[in-house]
Amino acid sequence: MDAFYASVEQRDNPDYRGKPIVVGGSPEGRGGVVATASYEARKFGVRSAMPSKTALQLCPELIFVYPRFAAYKEVSKGIREIFRRHTDLIEPLSLDEAYLDVTTDKLGIGSAIAIARQIKQAIKDELNLTASAGVSVNKFIAKIASGMQKPDGLTFIAPTQVEAFMEQLPVDDFFGVGKVTAIKMHKMGLHTGAHLKQLAEEELTRHFGKVGRFYYSVVRGIDNRKVEPYRETKSLGAEDTFAHDLTTIEEMNAALAKIAQVVYDRLQKSQLKGRTLTLKIKYHDFKQITRNKSWLCPINDLPTIIAASLQLLATTDTTNKKIRLLGITLSNFGEAAPKARKGYNPEQLELW
Repeated sequence: MDAFYASVEQRDNPDYRGKPIVVGGSPEGRGGVVATASYEARKFGVRSAMPSKTALQLCPELIFVYPRFAAYKEVSKGIREIFRRHTDLIEPLSLDEAYLDVTTDKLGIGSAIAIARQIKQAIKDELNLTASAGVSVNKFIAKIASGMQKPDGLTFIAPTQVEAFMEQLPVDDFFGVGKVTAIKMHKMGLHTGAHLKQLAEEELTRHFGKVGRFYYSVVRGIDNRKVEPYRETKSLGAEDTFAHDLTTIEEMNAALAKIAQVVYDRLQKSQLKGRTLTLKIKYHDFKQITRNKSWLCPINDLPTIIAASLQLLATTDTTNKKIRLLGITLSNFGEAAPKARKGYNPEQLELW
């Protein structure tokens, strides 16, 4: 979807149409971070994950809109219903993005490009929103293609074009290559897929670890990952970026209790229990740390989640610290571990 949260807000509120808006953050205080920026705001350089203060400096006329996640989820359900008319192989990545395998064409249209056009038109007609699609032979290429002609775009990379397409693609545009990895690649003289292609698989693995094998394959247009309609949930959590930095332990504890309640509610809804709890802390200078606690038997009760979160926070130095974000995540789902390793303490804190 194109600027999904912001587009929904502009659709539902005529006063926002044609104006630079962002969903999330606040013009007051430090204000948190931008969740989504409208295309009018992006013309000023405003982007997702940008601090609100920076966004406001770039665009003084910026309108901040409080997120309405219930509304976004409802729209997302409508989008999925449109998808299901064409295929049952749908792998959601988020509320506004998904992979579709249309090898089995439920409507007998016979063309992936025609299916993409029909889906885009249905979203426009029924939901009054625009989407961009990428069509190709595998997930990696389709993902990159989907962002090439936004908004309201449709990009097709034919099988015969895949390898040449990957050779000319800047490494910065490789899906999954973050800023740190891109900088490392540039220092090695790797600026495009063609440069990556010159390195042997062993060399890529030596420099980038296991993901080096993936780079070796995708730069040759190879990605055999299937579209997984029922992807197993690996983790579940919640976090909050605060309008004003937290400076006292009382504020931090109260904030963690609220976040724990959200995590608990989501665990109950999903009927999941986890054996590992992770506390995420981001300070005012954007330095980020995590602390973990693991159990032999899975948990999902609110008192334990709160107590463990507060215990993990207590292992950190909170003196004279300003915290801008806190998060709690449960992972390692399933039944009790089959066999505890020698010397294992189920209440042991695993910290890094």
